[in-house]
Amino acid sequence: MSRYQELMQQAAELQRQAEEARKHELAAVIAQIKSMIAEHHLSASDLGFHGRAGQMSRVRDGRGTAAPKYRDPASGSTWSGRGRKPRWLEDALKAGHSADQYLIGD
Repeated sequence: MSRYQELMQQAAELQRQAEEARKHELAAVIAQIKSMIAEHHLSASDLGFHGRAGQMSRVRDGRGTAAPKYRDPASGSTWSGRGRKPRWLEDALKAGHSADQYLIGD
């Protein structure tokens, strides 16, 4: 048997051993997680799992919904400052108004 074939057999055996060790460690980790979930009375929604059982929902980019930053006094429409600038603000800026006068106070 060539040296290469021996090394490939050893690599395959090591890969099998690594996969077996992973399964054992994974079982221990899962048991620990289940124990902590039960101890702290956590639900799937507490852990961020939503949607159908056994299926994780898509994770958002973490930005969420932004609070309104600007308000049109005429219509009451608001804009968070994200995305495309609304028409009412574009028109006001073209008319020489400052965006600062449309800021919503704290």
